Amino acid sequence: MVALLSASVTNISALPSGKGCKYTGQAVRALPIRIISVGKKRSQGVQLVADEYIQRLKLYCSVEDVHIKNNPKNASDWRAQVDHEDSAVMDLIKSDDWVVLLDERGKDIGSKQMAELVGDAGNTGAARLSFCVGGPYGHGKQLRERANISIKLSSMVLNHQIAFLVLVEQLYRSWTILKGQNYHR
Repeated sequence: MVALLSASVTNISALPSGKGCKYTGQAVRALPIRIISVGKKRSQGVQLVADEYIQRLKLYCSVEDVHIKNNPKNASDWRAQVDHEDSAVMDLIKSDDWVVLLDERGKDIGSKQMAELVGDAGNTGAARLSFCVGGPYGHGKQLRERANISIKLSSMVLNHQIAFLVLVEQLYRSWTILKGQNYHR
């Protein structure tokens, strides 16, 4: 199934950056979304804003927010820490998930391209769209190899809490673009 999903991945560089989104006004299969983030416990303020956008996003699709504590086995070596986090994330990903890795070296996309990514994922045959936000040392080898696509939210490095907020806002924005609603201008 992984090979099937990988073969269906959209070529993000081919996505138009101009006006409109190819799915605006069309029916789009709403895959359930799982956001897996690695890091320290979110601050109350960050969680409050995140919950607001998750509630808005739930108007369009089901959303699951899964938080994994960074360095789950208290490893002293950062490589071991990444390996432990990698295993914890991989335990949550199923073979029929369409996996989006958020990485500072990923493809730089805009909001309309993100909307097209969400729309395209619904056409892959996947059962769920999983977004992965890494811990302080990034993602492990297994997840990098498993990911269907790697994107970046910004040219700047963002900590996991800010990356999570930007992601949920952009997912909400994506759905408003797909539905042709007024939020995105």
